[in-house]
Amino acid sequence: MKTEKIILKFRNGKIPIEADVMRGVNRGIGLMFSRRERAKALVFKFKKPSKMAIHSFFVFFPFIAAWTGTDGKVIETRKVKPFLGYVCPKKSYLSLVEIPLNRKYKKITDDIERFK
Repeated sequence: MKTEKIILKFRNGKIPIEADVMRGVNRGIGLMFSRRERAKALVFKFKKPSKMAIHSFFVFFPFIAAWTGTDGKVIETRKVKPFLGYVCPKKSYLSLVEIPLNRKYKKITDDIERFK
C-alpha cells in the first residue's frame, strides 16, 4: 500500500499528515475491521467531483472524515461515530481523508478541531 503526505488546508492553517492511498478493493474496506490503535489515516482520491456518502459499519471506533476540494482546501470535517449507515458532506469533493481517533493522530485531530 502506498503512503502519501497530504496537506489539509484550512482558513487558519495547514496540517500535514501521512495517509495510505486506498485503491482497488481496499477502497470499499477502508477502516472496517481495523483495531483502533493500529489504524492508519487513509486517503480516497476521486478523478471527478463526488458527493458519495460513506458509512462506518464495522468500524469499532470514531474517526474524523475530512473532505477536500480541487485546491486541497478542506470543505468539511466531521467526527464519524461507529456503525453509522450514512455520512455525506454538503458539497462535492475530490478526496476524503479518514483519520482514526487514536494516540498516534491525537495532535492532528486536536488541530483539526481547533481549525474548524
